Amino acid sequence: MSGNTFGTLFAVTNFGESHGPAIGCVIDGCPPGMALSEADIQGDLDRRRPGTSRHVTQRNEPDAVQILSGVYEGKTTGTPIALLIQNTDQRSKDYGQIAQQFRPGHADFAYWKKYGIRDPRGGGRSSARLTAPMVAAGAVAKKWLNEKYGTVFRGCMAQIGDIAIPFESWEHVPNNPFFAPIADVSKLEAYMDALRKAGDSCGARIRVTASKVPVGLGEPLFDKMDADIAWAMMGINAVKGVEIGAGFASVTQRGTVHGDSITPEGFESNNAGGTLGGITTGQDLEVSIAIKPTSSIISPRRSVDVNNQPVEVVTKGRHDPCVGIRATPIAEAMLALVVMEHALRNRAQCGDVQGEQEQGQADADARPSPQASFL
Repeated sequence: MSGNTFGTLFAVTNFGESHGPAIGCVIDGCPPGMALSEADIQGDLDRRRPGTSRHVTQRNEPDAVQILSGVYEGKTTGTPIALLIQNTDQRSKDYGQIAQQFRPGHADFAYWKKYGIRDPRGGGRSSARLTAPMVAAGAVAKKWLNEKYGTVFRGCMAQIGDIAIPFESWEHVPNNPFFAPIADVSKLEAYMDALRKAGDSCGARIRVTASKVPVGLGEPLFDKMDADIAWAMMGINAVKGVEIGAGFASVTQRGTVHGDSITPEGFESNNAGGTLGGITTGQDLEVSIAIKPTSSIISPRRSVDVNNQPVEVVTKGRHDPCVGIRATPIAEAMLALVVMEHALRNRAQCGDVQGEQEQGQADADARPSPQASFL
């Protein structure tokens, strides 16, 4: 089954199924010499893992990561890094009834038609459980980028269902189960409790940013930074839309507003979302993703079975009433993987150019200047 490797210079090959013995990934291309341990990765996995609140699936997976290769005496060696996460709390019997049926909104029908066989247990390969290895790989990329450039990745929930969430502060995000940037989430909790009681689900909007991104990452024409970000985000389960910067609000903006004016001190706004011509400008990368409502719900829905006979499908088991609640660390990881890939590409192609620029800037800094410049 192709399509399991993300990236070229920082290549992440994802493996496993939702109810198999384990899931994981192999990272090929991580630069050598970086200190790396399971603790560097586990924090992000803990943010994503199930069973952390009453508002998400109660599947109780510790998601403890093991580093099997690519690290010697605590440092990366430049060889493939294999990461393994054991599955410990599968309940495959919950999926026995739907083995011959197709759940509306799921990949069941498409997988069966494409491959002629499918693993119905928890969605098999199409399960959002397979985002855990990408979060683990993203943690490795985050650490390298932070140590090399000071790059920081953050994300938050901007909307859940029909409730828009105003941005108050990044400080609130780790203090609630929604990754919401607000102090009081009681309204969100009441909304989710009512949704679960009704046997229904909802979607969400997630905002993710990268700060202190190096200038010059991205390749014209078809490997643009924003194009690769959109491609990566659409690879996350349940994502149905991606915006960069102002996104669809650009439709109603005038050119006098949308174009980010430049002064000697820097850009005055960031409608472009941190890229121009597909190349990073040094501003924050600003990305928003739209996540559809969870397809696994207990409310009966019409479908067909493998013999094309009409059936009524009720999805049992443990599911998130809003998969967007746990999507924030996933979106951060995918953004980090894109930036990591382009950072290594840029270092390979334009390292000499950057070295000349840095030397030129050092010479300029040594001379007195009547006016500061951000260039």
